[in-house]
Amino acid sequence: MSATFFTRHKGEILTTAGATFFAFNGVIAKLVLAGGLSAWRLTQIRCIGAFLILGTIVFFTARQSLKFSKREIPALLLYGAVGYAAVQVFYFLSISLLHVSIALIIEFTAPIWIVLWIRYVRKAQVPPLMWGAIALALLGLALVAQIWKGATLNGWGVTWAIVDALALAVYFLVGEKLLVNRQPRALTVLGLGVAGILWAITLPLWNFPFGILTKSIELQGNFAGKYLPGWVLILWIIVMGTIVPYLLVLSGLKELSASTSSVIGMSEPIFAGIFAFAWLQESFTLIQLLGAAVVLTGIYYADKARIAAH
Repeated sequence: MSATFFTRHKGEILTTAGATFFAFNGVIAKLVLAGGLSAWRLTQIRCIGAFLILGTIVFFTARQSLKFSKREIPALLLYGAVGYAAVQVFYFLSISLLHVSIALIIEFTAPIWIVLWIRYVRKAQVPPLMWGAIALALLGLALVAQIWKGATLNGWGVTWAIVDALALAVYFLVGEKLLVNRQPRALTVLGLGVAGILWAITLPLWNFPFGILTKSIELQGNFAGKYLPGWVLILWIIVMGTIVPYLLVLSGLKELSASTSSVIGMSEPIFAGIFAFAWLQESFTLIQLLGAAVVLTGIYYADKARIAAH
């Protein structure tokens, strides 16, 4: 790749790389969950680990950005509790019961819930495009679920994925307000900090199943019979599955428009499907693949409607 090409397409390359790392993280997380660590504890160690590492970086490079006022506290608490703690735990719960890409496709319906919030709660006008987007997304989900065959997807898995989509919508709505006067990197640290404190209170650290760190976890699928210690996989989730993709996406967003970045972000469930198929042998029918494409098209137009409404 030439330096000129990278400079010209820097935003697209960085954002795509971030989406790729996030997608691959779903596969690694599924291995850890199958190895015996609960979704709740995996979320806890991911939030606390990412907070400690990224928080240290921000503290020594831009500590002033971490200051907040008393008026911001309620919004920050909501942002961290729902946008980080809830989004992550319900994602892990959903991928423990569904294919990684299917869980992500459902999670990515967040723009649809945001547009509905704007229309019916804020009472703001939204483009007619919204209704077509919702229809496409629902049609695509019906194809992915193959509803004519009855319950083909795990009911709890779908439920957790829908709750995750709602939590992600809150993350975007609250984060949008907080970002007006705050740097994205600092806001992420504060969100992770709130989530980490929440998990430390609800799940005492002295009861953490530290045995998972030294436990040999099977890599499954095409790597069945091969093992890695739990701490290696968990460290990957914290660093390469959280901090690195976040920094990549953040750097890419500086170069792109909101609409372009949202389209590139939609590549995450596609990459997740490729990784899960290649590693875990998670496969789909032709109808499900068509449904996934229809859902992503609906999400794309819903996001355009959201941007237009703003």
